[in-house]
Amino acid sequence: MENLLTWGFYFMTFYAFIPGLLSRVFGYRVFKRGIVKQELALTFDDGPDPVYTEQLLDLLKKYDAKATFFVVGVHAKQHPELLMRMKNEGHTIGVHNYEHKTNWFMRPKTVKKHIELTNDIIESVTGERSIYYRPPWGIMNLFDYRNVSQLNIVLWSALFGDWSEKLTAEKLKKRMLKKVAPGEVLLLHDCGRTLGADVDAPRNMLIALEAYMQAATEKGLKMVTVDELIKLTDKRVKQQRSLGKRLVIKLWLAWETLFHKIMRLKSVYVAGSPFFHYRLLTYKGKELPLENGELLRKGDLFVELHFDNKKLSEIAFTSKNPLAIAIKMIREVERALPRLASMLQEEVRDKPIKAIQGITMINRGADKLGFTIHDLPNGLFKRSTKLYLDMLMKVLTPKQKSTVQQAATQAKTIEEPKILLMSTRYLMENFKH
Repeated sequence: MENLLTWGFYFMTFYAFIPGLLSRVFGYRVFKRGIVKQELALTFDDGPDPVYTEQLLDLLKKYDAKATFFVVGVHAKQHPELLMRMKNEGHTIGVHNYEHKTNWFMRPKTVKKHIELTNDIIESVTGERSIYYRPPWGIMNLFDYRNVSQLNIVLWSALFGDWSEKLTAEKLKKRMLKKVAPGEVLLLHDCGRTLGADVDAPRNMLIALEAYMQAATEKGLKMVTVDELIKLTDKRVKQQRSLGKRLVIKLWLAWETLFHKIMRLKSVYVAGSPFFHYRLLTYKGKELPLENGELLRKGDLFVELHFDNKKLSEIAFTSKNPLAIAIKMIREVERALPRLASMLQEEVRDKPIKAIQGITMINRGADKLGFTIHDLPNGLFKRSTKLYLDMLMKVLTPKQKSTVQQAATQAKTIEEPKILLMSTRYLMENFKH
């Protein structure tokens, strides 16, 4: 019996408690608050109700407010005319299960069926399936994330206990007026016909809501649907990330400029902007074959090439995907090599420079220019180089939203760091300035 209780405890912990904690407390894979300047979202659960939803829609219309209704399937089935009115008046409709039952005590198949049945009803009335879901009481189970993978889970930033008639309109109003702020997602109830709720509780909610809407209007706040709040939030987050990204790039490039001065790197300019930076070094690695059959051996002089990372960042931010970055980089390298050959001419006369070498993750197509491509030897240098170049690519390139196919293309385009080698003789003969 004790073992049974123990296993029961473990099951409920992983099936119910942890997913509930992740969603409710930490907001894992859910939307619960917007990041905006003057918008907030009113959301209503458990309806539609034949008495109070009608009154609520009238009130929203009076204040030119838009809202989101998370409907219970059985109620929606009984009142399709209210669903149609919601759609016609510009509101968003979401799924709140077919019956108001907690997901904790339903099998995964049952939860999925609840969602599909409710969405079938919504589609039959409005012609569109909903992409928003709110589980009753905001409670998720372990399999819900898979069941609703095509839906956006929406919780809330503020709830007030308005399902109880004991909460007077005045008390509810005081609670709600503390949440008149941009980004809030308010949870209210337009129907009291579910377990634990009072049938006429929405009467108090409507009185308090009007006071809230008046206060929000006076503050210049706009009441919008959840989908609009999500879109505005995504746009704002993108802008903030963009500003942060630019700052990080600026700091990185400042550090790089300092590095160039300390290491005394020379710059190769193309059309007035640096593209390569280089220095002469003595080779200390294992023998590597060049395209002409010669070997780069220990003690040989070679040119160590570095891409200009400001230029790399400019190319990355004007390219649609990693493949486009690689194509543009190869074209720019082809333009820059004649200039490099010209700059090295004097030095080659005085010093036996054997080859030019670069290490990069963007190496597809380099062989077409005459480079030989080699793996870095396993060890600390390879690991640290990969770590550095990974970090460099994340800092200097935009984050791409990719499908599985695009991800596969990216994996082939931006690969493991490789050594690119070209003999100085080949450079001079084939890339005359």
